[in-house]
Amino acid sequence: MNVTQKLAALREAMKSQGLDAWIVPSADPHLSEYLPEHWQARVYFSGFTGSVGTLVVTADQAGLWVDSRYWEQAAAQLAGSGIELQKLGKVAPFSDWLAQVLPQNATVGVAADMLALSDQRELEAVFADKNIRLNTEHDLADGIWQDRPSLPSSEIYVHDAAFVSETATSKLARVRAAMAEQQAAWHLISSLDDIAWLTNLRGDDVSYNPVFLSHLLIGEQTATLFVDESKLNADAKTALQAAAIDVAPYDKIAQAVGEISDGLLINPNKTAVSTLAQLPSGVQLIESINPSTLFKSVKSDADLAHVREAMRQDGAALCGFFAEFERNLANGTAMNELDIDTMLHAHRSRRPNFVSLSFNTIAGYNANGALPHYSATPEAFSQISGNGLLLIDSGAQYLGGTTDITRVVPVGDISDEQKRDYTLVLKAHIALAETVFPENISSPVLDAICRKPLWQAQCEYGHGTGHGVGYFMNVHEGPQVIAYQAKPNPNHAMKIGMITSNEPGLYRSGKWGIRIENLVANRAVENPQETDFGKFLYFETLTLCPIDTRPIDKALMTAEETAWLNAYHAKVREELLPLVDGEAKDWLLLRTEAI
Repeated sequence: MNVTQKLAALREAMKSQGLDAWIVPSADPHLSEYLPEHWQARVYFSGFTGSVGTLVVTADQAGLWVDSRYWEQAAAQLAGSGIELQKLGKVAPFSDWLAQVLPQNATVGVAADMLALSDQRELEAVFADKNIRLNTEHDLADGIWQDRPSLPSSEIYVHDAAFVSETATSKLARVRAAMAEQQAAWHLISSLDDIAWLTNLRGDDVSYNPVFLSHLLIGEQTATLFVDESKLNADAKTALQAAAIDVAPYDKIAQAVGEISDGLLINPNKTAVSTLAQLPSGVQLIESINPSTLFKSVKSDADLAHVREAMRQDGAALCGFFAEFERNLANGTAMNELDIDTMLHAHRSRRPNFVSLSFNTIAGYNANGALPHYSATPEAFSQISGNGLLLIDSGAQYLGGTTDITRVVPVGDISDEQKRDYTLVLKAHIALAETVFPENISSPVLDAICRKPLWQAQCEYGHGTGHGVGYFMNVHEGPQVIAYQAKPNPNHAMKIGMITSNEPGLYRSGKWGIRIENLVANRAVENPQETDFGKFLYFETLTLCPIDTRPIDKALMTAEETAWLNAYHAKVREELLPLVDGEAKDWLLLRTEAI
């Protein structure tokens, strides 16, 4: 079926169930950012393949709500589908839209395993004035999506002990101490990265993220992992036994929650309605961020040592890639955006402890680079030829760390305007890289420091400046985020050991896009000048790869900014030289020359 036929079938199913509207979010029972194919119903029904978006269908209308990263992609993929693009930030949220277009006493449906408890409450509050009822009893996709993928069945294995700095037993003890502080007898964790961190296990159930489908229910004396036991290899079973973690079937979590009689700690943003369906009415819900989310955001010194080595290996791989790329350009060898991903994977996969990519490579040439989350496909991609700018955002999973880096390289001749834009983004990147800030400061406020050079030139970008990064874990993790758009949250406090991205950008629709990204770690200022005002932190830049100096307008750079760039390149050269040879070495030496 095409999208039009799928929507027609969905509307028939809605009618049979007495539903006036159906919501298809980008979610699964773990409220993950990246989803197993089984839960990619929004992709199935809309044809839009971006990672985030919400489809809403009524009897005679359909809309897809997406943020600015995806406006151009969604417009192209929705063409002729009958689904109207709804630009988040410029239109009302889908909940308000539904409250406006639906009649009194209407019924709106959504699958219970794709709806967070917090989202259920928000929808019910918006719908209350018109007595619109929310129905979570059905999953209409089941009856329409005939070839719906089954749940993933990849092996679950132990994270190599050489890269683990704390036992699962110790981590559980820390979580139980946090539970006691909040007077919680039980704690339910559904977020996959928290579970992988706590158990020191890894899997491959979600592309690019080394996690596995499971729930973890922790009591004062017991802990149970709800998982498909057949996926656990022998070492994983032994590790769980050593940590006194029992195993139960994945689909029995709701039943287990139904047997709880004391206070239950949950994160309502990360717990699906389906998981709590059998919760006894008298049980007190204690709602806050999962303690493990806070704990895993702070990497130990041993973790950071492994991350630095992963960055060296990743940097060496990138030297080989860029050397090959520039040789191909010089020789006139044809290349397209899809080739970039293939070449990067080939170079990274040769490095020690490589596991996989950490997300789908973004390689956007000229106008495609103006789409922050652009993804070339076999049906739509650009050749890399002529003159312009190529944006490459890529990363990898290593046993000792997760990488995420964006570089922009010139192809042929570039204009003065492109050089100006590139230099403004570089100045913004350096502004954040150089900043010193109080410990525990709310991370979103740091955004203004980064954006100052761009704002002074009356330029702006729509995405955040920084996201947390896991340790051989999800490339996007919380709680910290550097984005002025973020709602204030006490969990945004910047702690020593956190790893965050530094990625300002500038995008000109239909022309080009620029983003320069390194990962940075929060470190305590050494030899502080002052001690009367508390502890101050700085960013240690972890990523090791030259920032192309050819597109720089040196007249726009201050002496301090030039000194920072030269010092960074000196460090990159020193760290990577022992790991490269041949054309990769020649490229490294050339691209780290001082300006």
